[in-house]
Amino acid sequence: MNPICSHHNRVRLRRLSAFSCLVVLLTLSATVFAQKPVVPIDINLDPATTSIHWTLNTTVHTVHGTFKLKSGSFRIDPATGNADGQIVIDANSGESGDSARDHRMNSVVLNTPQYPTITFKPAHVVGKVDLAAAGPVTVDGVLNLHGQDHPMQITVNLHPQAAAVALATHFMVPFVAWGLKDPSTFIFRVDKQVALDIDATIVPDASSRAVSSVARPILRSSEIKSAR
Repeated sequence: MNPICSHHNRVRLRRLSAFSCLVVLLTLSATVFAQKPVVPIDINLDPATTSIHWTLNTTVHTVHGTFKLKSGSFRIDPATGNADGQIVIDANSGESGDSARDHRMNSVVLNTPQYPTITFKPAHVVGKVDLAAAGPVTVDGVLNLHGQDHPMQITVNLHPQAAAVALATHFMVPFVAWGLKDPSTFIFRVDKQVALDIDATIVPDASSRAVSSVARPILRSSEIKSAR
């Protein structure tokens, strides 16, 4: 065999072997990276730092009131956008500053003895969830009011702060169309829908600050004062 040809063949074989090894290593690295689990986002809302305001227009004046959060926790999978959990509002906590009006709202309109809570169950978050960036996030879910489920899509605005993320959402509830009693009288008329505004603040715990930008932090609720 020609020694020159034999030398060239050995060189080609070494190069082919090196290239094959490189391809195998790159393939294994890509597989391992692709299979790296994504850290879910766990959020717990603190009733002490969550405000729920409602607004109802009438022919006489605009009525403002509040509800109290009973509990709220949910999980978001950043890879799929799927969400699960539940936000529970104490329906009997509704107040507007007028005891007679509040009694009628709780007993006649909301029927709180039979339906003591109002709940929202998130099902899916549309788009990328980035708690470090300000902007809106769209959430699909189901609102249960007066014992009936109603699909809803709400927009939640994220407002990152120094050590926290403020959440704010505004949406309308067409309570009369959903089967609740219209409190209007012959003289006193009210709108057929009520506006809800919910504000909350969540703060990442210490361990989540060490998570890389690829993974997502696990969150816990905290006092608003600690975020300022």
